[in-house]
Amino acid sequence: MTQDVFELPGPEGNSIVGNLLDLGQDPLGFLERCRDYGDIVPLRLGLTPVCLLFNPDYIEEVLKERDAFIKSRGFRVLKTLLGEGLLTAEGESWFWQRRLAQPVFQQKRINAYGEIMVEYAARMLQTWKDGEVRDIHADMMRLTLQIVMKCIFNADVDNREAQVVANALDVAMHWFESKRRQNFLVWEWFPRPENIRYRHAIAQMDEAIYNLIRHSRNRTEKTNDLLSMLIEARDEETGQQMDDKLLRDEVATLMLAGHETTANALSWTWMLLAQHPEVKEKLQAELKQVLSGKLPTVADIKSLRYTDQIIKESMRLYPPVAMFGREAARDATIGDYSIPEGTTVMISQWVMHRHPKYFDQPEKFMPERWTDEFEKQLPRGVYIPFGDGPRICIGKGFAQMEATLLLAAIAQQFELELVPGFPIVPQPSITLRPEYGIKVQIKQISNPPKSESREVAASL
Repeated sequence: MTQDVFELPGPEGNSIVGNLLDLGQDPLGFLERCRDYGDIVPLRLGLTPVCLLFNPDYIEEVLKERDAFIKSRGFRVLKTLLGEGLLTAEGESWFWQRRLAQPVFQQKRINAYGEIMVEYAARMLQTWKDGEVRDIHADMMRLTLQIVMKCIFNADVDNREAQVVANALDVAMHWFESKRRQNFLVWEWFPRPENIRYRHAIAQMDEAIYNLIRHSRNRTEKTNDLLSMLIEARDEETGQQMDDKLLRDEVATLMLAGHETTANALSWTWMLLAQHPEVKEKLQAELKQVLSGKLPTVADIKSLRYTDQIIKESMRLYPPVAMFGREAARDATIGDYSIPEGTTVMISQWVMHRHPKYFDQPEKFMPERWTDEFEKQLPRGVYIPFGDGPRICIGKGFAQMEATLLLAAIAQQFELELVPGFPIVPQPSITLRPEYGIKVQIKQISNPPKSESREVAASL
């Protein structure tokens, strides 16, 4: 016998808009307060029935049943940016794309990009000056954009294409946040200034991406960039390949996932390290012991244990995505509760990652907690920075490798101190950004590591 989920206790809302104002004004705080009501909490956002999940078993149920729980309205809005890429596609279309792209993201292939990541970090550090003040979020955004453009297109794109892509993603973030506050009730085609800017940015991004796809198709020399591998990918059963429209959608998805999320994860990591000098000191000791003054490589990652723990703990406190939703495609059940068709199911990494039931001193930055034993006993559905189930992020290996290598490459040369009084405000949009950036003063602690001159293009 199932119980109607909307008979359960939940926060009182406005008679007209429900809980929409509470979520819009303070989304992270509101979601944390909702956890006190129980494992599954009903809400109403405007006319949309919603339930929040705080039980890892319930979360796993939803993430496992990809046909019963499809991407929510908020994710579907992203189709104007990402088209029918892996993040937004559903059903058999998604399954076919995933099967086609999976071999491209095998770890042994992804490892080839490690040298590119470190080389671009080294180039960036050559421009840094001891004692200067920088916005580390802006720096990480530029760095990861350069890396992802190189890995996707095999091109140094310090030109129009990179600027167009970066601008489109930035406009999309602000546009999505505005739509979230409106519960996605204001149509994107309505001629509001923000909608016009958004459509114009997407049109410019499309032109840049299609130009790069044409260039890749016309290239005679063989390369191992991600776009070339996606172009060559062929369904073993049907022989079908991706057309230019689907390639465009996959490329836009890869640029958002491979650029924005890693940049944010690293930005929050620098903030946390600046706030915890004892962690920074232990990190420096590991880098000296493992690297001995040389640039990090993929082979070093297995020895950079504490560096990896720092990344995991940073993504626990500041997950790349703070919350996401699914929509019941039909009448369904979660645990012993009935979920009517059309109900939005919301899952918050921000709340689950700080759940006192699963994390001792959940608000404290403690990289040491990430032992093998701790990870084994942690229930699935609690720590999900990359999602879970069949739709777990296909670029998880790429992102983890990139974050570890960039942290190691930068931290062995510079330490960062927060600029006093500068406001650091988490903004939960498509991703979890620092709304005003993160201002730091940089201090050089070593000379650049000695290494042989390497040609990045040759590595591809």
